[in-house]
Amino acid sequence: MSDLVDELRAALGEGCVFTGEVVRDRNGPGMPPCPAAALLKPDSTAAVARTLALCNAAGRAVVTEGGRTGLVGGTRTADGDILLSLERMQRIERIDPRARTMTVQAGATLQTVQEAAEAEGLLMALDLGARGSATIGGNIATNAGGNQVIRYGMMREQVLGLEVVLADGTVLSTLNGVLKNNTGYDLKQLFIGSEGTLGVVTRAVLRLRPLMPARNTALVASRSLTQVIALLSFIERELGGRMNAFEVMWNSFYRIACRGPHLGAPPIADVHPFYVLIESTGSEPAAEAEQFLAALGRASEQGLVDEAVLAQNERERAAFWAIRDNIAGMIELLPVAIFDISVPVTAMESYLERTGEQLRSLLGELRWVVFGHLGDSNLHVAVRIGREEPALRHQVEDIVYGGLAAVGGSVSAEHGIGLDKRDFLHYSRSEPEIALMRTLKRALDPRNILNPGKIFSS
Repeated sequence: MSDLVDELRAALGEGCVFTGEVVRDRNGPGMPPCPAAALLKPDSTAAVARTLALCNAAGRAVVTEGGRTGLVGGTRTADGDILLSLERMQRIERIDPRARTMTVQAGATLQTVQEAAEAEGLLMALDLGARGSATIGGNIATNAGGNQVIRYGMMREQVLGLEVVLADGTVLSTLNGVLKNNTGYDLKQLFIGSEGTLGVVTRAVLRLRPLMPARNTALVASRSLTQVIALLSFIERELGGRMNAFEVMWNSFYRIACRGPHLGAPPIADVHPFYVLIESTGSEPAAEAEQFLAALGRASEQGLVDEAVLAQNERERAAFWAIRDNIAGMIELLPVAIFDISVPVTAMESYLERTGEQLRSLLGELRWVVFGHLGDSNLHVAVRIGREEPALRHQVEDIVYGGLAAVGGSVSAEHGIGLDKRDFLHYSRSEPEIALMRTLKRALDPRNILNPGKIFSS
């Protein structure tokens, strides 16, 4: 290992290779020491290529990290691994306002990209709570979702081209900026959502959208999930495809999320079974506001909304979103098991009822919260497990994931598989699918150096 570290220092420069205490402390305060042998911070694609070529020749595992905001152990390292950070590759290389594209290095944060796009009157359509830390490379590697998938799709829909370094150091460039490119296999799709197991993304051409000047946001309350699902279809139709977000909070989550001195009084009392955060954007502020208000009025007349509050300014809009984003409020559930799943909207009620019964039977007393991007079938579920026992946590996971296959759901909607969901992949993927994934892995990374053991066992 010391020979490899010396080779890496010679190839990258002394200031790009770190060992010792810097590596051990990488996981942060209160966390177990990072067991990686070295931390690398290359500043160019060529440096990444040299890194992978050397590690591949030595048969040494490489774990690439982005903003370290993942939730499934996708960047967890083992003893002796090489940890590769692209934090020095943050440059926005080019924005083309006419073509509505941006070429950016993988280490740039999502928020930086959003702000650069907005300065040109454009929109980077991906948005999520960790925008200030999550990197574009990480967003691509996990095919990130977030708050606006219902209108703009996941990260996959925002990527026009990629530059990727393969396990042997080969640089694969598909940095085209056109929306249509039907020339054989779309190779970039192999790497989007591959969680660093097939290659290291170093640069990307992103698709941007026009920035809409009109934004309308409302928080509404409903009495049943049937109402909420009907409201989704109704509002989507009434707004003519301009709905950006449809975020649903069960009462269990809303009560917790509204707490905190920085939040003030809840916009709507916490007495309703369901709360929905609805947001739309458009081009004509006055007309859009009128249509949005009229749509809410008609929804109320049809019994789909029991109470509603419309944001009158950006401060009130931010206050609504602060409730939805107050994940820290779930600290009172610790120890907790957190899930990111997809469930068809028509099966949500029955799935949650069956899952709740099974969890209650296992735990005795059930305390859980549910919320999520219901417009794209994505639910986040947090279950208080009472005591931190690996066997008990696994039983809880097996219950939550076990019922998904029967309803056509997924064990991961937007967080990926990593290590934490690897044992449950078979609930969402068939044996032939997993076998094909392994075939692709062997073809692109025959020495199994790229994030080994993640997604599926080797």
